[in-house]
Amino acid sequence: MTGPVGRVVAAVDCGTNSTRLLVSRDGVDTLERRTIVTCLGQGVDASGFLDREAIGRTVAVLEDYRRIMDGLGVEAVRATATSAARDARNAEEFFAAAAAVLGTRPELLDGDTEGRLGFAGATAGLDPNSGPFLVADIGGGSTEFAFGADRCEGVLSADVGCVRLTEQYIRHDPPRPEELHACLSVTEAHLEDVLIAIPDVHRTARFIGVSGTVTSAAAVELGLEPYDPDRIHHFELTRAAAEDVFRTLATEDHDQRISNPGLHADRADVIVAGMCVLVKIMRFFGFDTCLVSETDLLDGLVQSLLAGEQESSSCGRGQRGTDDAG
Repeated sequence: MTGPVGRVVAAVDCGTNSTRLLVSRDGVDTLERRTIVTCLGQGVDASGFLDREAIGRTVAVLEDYRRIMDGLGVEAVRATATSAARDARNAEEFFAAAAAVLGTRPELLDGDTEGRLGFAGATAGLDPNSGPFLVADIGGGSTEFAFGADRCEGVLSADVGCVRLTEQYIRHDPPRPEELHACLSVTEAHLEDVLIAIPDVHRTARFIGVSGTVTSAAAVELGLEPYDPDRIHHFELTRAAAEDVFRTLATEDHDQRISNPGLHADRADVIVAGMCVLVKIMRFFGFDTCLVSETDLLDGLVQSLLAGEQESSSCGRGQRGTDDAG
């Protein structure tokens, strides 16, 4: 008896905080999905350069991902780098090292393309009639906001993320009230930009959250140990629950935080800043719930590979954020 037939493709995302892999057969069967915190963007906001140790950590993970892809018979791969690489003056050093182990050079995605691909991944399988959707991808260095129903109609990439906010404003553990206030205030300023860039955002019928911050918040709320992506995907995180998780994590130190079932130790240092972004989005726009999605940019990249598309850097009326925190 022969095994399943189909095209096996892979997507790799080298983000500010995490390096991720998705291997899929025909965009339907997930053969492998991995996330490893490598902190590629550690210190880049202050220095303007990728740290060489961070590059080394990330490249070592990419080497492991290449072995996984080879073992699964991957036919095509699309690798990307996002916020940290956009900000770094020595990004070429990382790209060269990554290409040497992956066999393909990561693309430097601009924020608009990142948002559009993330929208495609997060809304796959959802009924467009239940939209319009606002998808927020809370990353380490940036947050992408993408709006639309059956297609992305507008996008904004804002220079606010869990690593960037932590490095800029959080100096104590647990954070002091004034540090939390700074994170919330900076986030709000970027949300004002969203209103300008995406005028129809007020028509949002369903708010969708993707990224480690959002899935971690859901896992803590559910007390998941071990982590179960099937229970996380399309979990409805209420604003009250998000606020409760925020209050809990913001008043604990690192060791207390990691005792919460559902929170991975690798995220404990940046989760509070990420929660600042999530709760401020829900407060600002008045969202009562957040639909948590396990599908995101990686899934959008897989879709683009299977469709043979070359992504452009435009999406409706969207634009790059003008309030540059970096």
